[in-house]
Amino acid sequence: MSTILNIDRTRKYFEDLLAIYGMTPRGVDWNSENAQNTRFIQLLKICDFSKPFSILDYGSGYGALVELLTASGCEFEYSGYDISEKMILKGRELYQNRPNCHFTDDLEELTSADYTVVSGIFNIKLDTSPEEWTQYVVSELERINYLATRGFSFNMLTKYSDADHMKPNLYYADPGFFFDYCKTHFAKNVALLHDYGLYDFTILVRKQL
Repeated sequence: MSTILNIDRTRKYFEDLLAIYGMTPRGVDWNSENAQNTRFIQLLKICDFSKPFSILDYGSGYGALVELLTASGCEFEYSGYDISEKMILKGRELYQNRPNCHFTDDLEELTSADYTVVSGIFNIKLDTSPEEWTQYVVSELERINYLATRGFSFNMLTKYSDADHMKPNLYYADPGFFFDYCKTHFAKNVALLHDYGLYDFTILVRKQL
């Protein structure tokens, strides 16, 4: 099965969760709010909070990241992109009174932002082979890099997860491979975070301006 067809199935996977759990961490396939926020905190280490910035949430779901950004007290312009129109409609509904928040499911509408963050979109491979999914992730990282002016961050499940908890429909990435890929293709300043108590890792890519 092609990756494109699996993307359609991934969209349905998340929309089914949204229908069951609503605008909650479970609705975007995270176990808890604490786990979701822990991942957000790692991703946002790419940002300089001392001055206003724009941020693209690539795979935004309904925009839960907005709450953490708002709570931080920083000044930001937020754009949320997701493959699910239903997620985007929920985001627009939830943040309709936030003029600094925008949502779209149309790739053609995306413009570059200071920072792009990516949380969880590479985890659900369904029955795509790990090799094909790796190539899909690499192609998406090229796009994400293009959309980020100052830097970007992303997280993935780690191949160092406990074997008895690993599931065949999930993608467990080699953190060393993706660190090396980002280091050799995108920027000299790359950080690998693998020390925050979850079975995944976060990579930060900082561009030199």
